[in-house]
Amino acid sequence: MRALDIAATGMSAQQLRVDVISNNIANMSTTGYSPRRADFADLHYQQLVRAGAINASDGTVVPAGVQVGLGVRPAAVTVTWEQGSLGATGGQLDVAIEGRGYLEVTLPSGESAYTRDGALQRTGDGLIVTNDGFEVNPGITIPDDARDITINANGEIYASFLDHVQPQLLGQLNMVRFSNDNGLEAIGSNLFLETGASGTPLAGAPGQDGLGTFRQGYVEQSSVDAVREISDLIEAQRGYELNAKVLTAADQILGATTQVR
Repeated sequence: MRALDIAATGMSAQQLRVDVISNNIANMSTTGYSPRRADFADLHYQQLVRAGAINASDGTVVPAGVQVGLGVRPAAVTVTWEQGSLGATGGQLDVAIEGRGYLEVTLPSGESAYTRDGALQRTGDGLIVTNDGFEVNPGITIPDDARDITINANGEIYASFLDHVQPQLLGQLNMVRFSNDNGLEAIGSNLFLETGASGTPLAGAPGQDGLGTFRQGYVEQSSVDAVREISDLIEAQRGYELNAKVLTAADQILGATTQVR
């Protein structure tokens, strides 16, 4: 009775889909979050009669054969990269990325990580960091006597001082992109790590080589579509119920078989 195992793989697949959807809904308010999607592939097939085999009775070739599928398996959980809407904050250190690209930050281990969360802060020493305190490359420090902070579309940070007529350039934020964004490893806290699948980070000037630009005073909001997620959740729930019915039917068939006298 293959249906038992097949239905079990179907229930497991729909459970994974529900897990992914629930994570998307939970991150509806997460800055710079892009929704995930569970992708599936059919399992291998049992070849009861191979297509193209010779029919022993008259020597003709079987045109289709008999192939019985053995269920479904998870293939990937991919990120649906969509530009989130920009929410105005008015914060001088808040920057949203319009288009493709990531900010580069340094983890306590010295390893580089990448994020689209531009809700930046400054430490007591004036160093620009993320909300979790990770240094934003290339390590720009804002002096204590700096007045107004301006970040232009290229990521250049200017500060005004009492003894200077013109704003002074403090540094420029790094922006990088990857050949395969889906190959990045998500580690939480809106951070990603480079992997062999993502390729190496490609630095460039904002607005060029496929990179986006910065917008000061805004943050990128989550691009989760609540209506679509609820619709997918209902579909996954119905799929789980149907697979459960197949499981029940297969059990009843087996029960009828054992009761034959």
